[in-house]
Amino acid sequence: MQRDELAAWLRLEMTPGVGRGTARRLLAAFGLPQQVFSQPPAALGRVVGAGQLDALQSEPQGWTEQVERTWRWLLEPDEGTSRRVFTLADADYPPSLLQTADPPLLLYASGMAVAAWPAAIAVVGSRNPTPQGELNARQFSRSFAQSGLTVVSGLALGVDGAAHEGALEGAAPGQLATIAVVGTGLDRVYPRQHLSLAHRIAHHGLLLSEYPLGMGPLAENFPQRNRIISALAQGTLVVEAALQSGSLITARLAAEQGREVFAIPGSIHSPQSRGCHALLKQGAKLVETAQDVLEELAPAAVARPALAEEAPATPLLQAMGFEPVGIDALVARTGTATSTLQAELLELELQGLVARLAGGLFQRVSQG
Repeated sequence: MQRDELAAWLRLEMTPGVGRGTARRLLAAFGLPQQVFSQPPAALGRVVGAGQLDALQSEPQGWTEQVERTWRWLLEPDEGTSRRVFTLADADYPPSLLQTADPPLLLYASGMAVAAWPAAIAVVGSRNPTPQGELNARQFSRSFAQSGLTVVSGLALGVDGAAHEGALEGAAPGQLATIAVVGTGLDRVYPRQHLSLAHRIAHHGLLLSEYPLGMGPLAENFPQRNRIISALAQGTLVVEAALQSGSLITARLAAEQGREVFAIPGSIHSPQSRGCHALLKQGAKLVETAQDVLEELAPAAVARPALAEEAPATPLLQAMGFEPVGIDALVARTGTATSTLQAELLELELQGLVARLAGGLFQRVSQG
């Protein structure tokens, strides 16, 4: 990414009153952020309201400083790690996240380089688990990593930390062991007790955040990041959770995203088991061993890497990946006009390389 491109994305994200939904509409209408900001007011006014139009024509407060901070961060990774900012226009933006209702405009990453997003399982639960719950999280996650799955969690105290630790223990050398989706900027570590753990994840996994550098641990950010945790995984395992728990938010989001939800039962007398029991009543799958989860997710774990390794035939096919994608997303990724994309998609469809799906979606078809 060039600095001027990064600056345009940050300006779009930082513009007051322009949220993610409005930003996506602007990208769909005009292409990349640099093109958005080159539009005359009349054109922008057809997409946004008067207040948003005024905001788009002014530089956001602190924008220049944020560009400089982010650019320096990208150029100065820790030894043995890499740093990157994924945008909605990147062909290698996580495809499972792209297909959710509210994908982040920017996704900051620090850690191992990602050639293809791995098959993964989210493991979440209480910040104050029972000793058995913490042990379960660690042992299950170790087994998942040994079976080739990447463990996704949120770097919180309790179950999250145990899940990351177990995955790091079970992963093979060079394997992306675990992904920590955090609720702060990646230049911060929260909680501070996990500073060493975050460092190890950066060398054997990946730290991800949608929040800009400098963002502290605001309470409202943590429920928001849960949609990313659930979207990156084929399923979500809740180890222990009280009835009023962020883990239940993650499980609900996973179900809404069409992912599997698993729960470990516990004592009827334990408050930390009530959230899992509520999920089981709602249709979550009861699991007693890691194998119970692996039997459900093994087909996805086997099939996905094979698809990701296939070489694309054209730039458009490369931008599509292998997940269903809409025309608006392709416009944002490629910067190509809608009419041109429609013609190219029709040609690829006639060649049998692209399939047209319900809901205006397209999907690349594997030839191997």
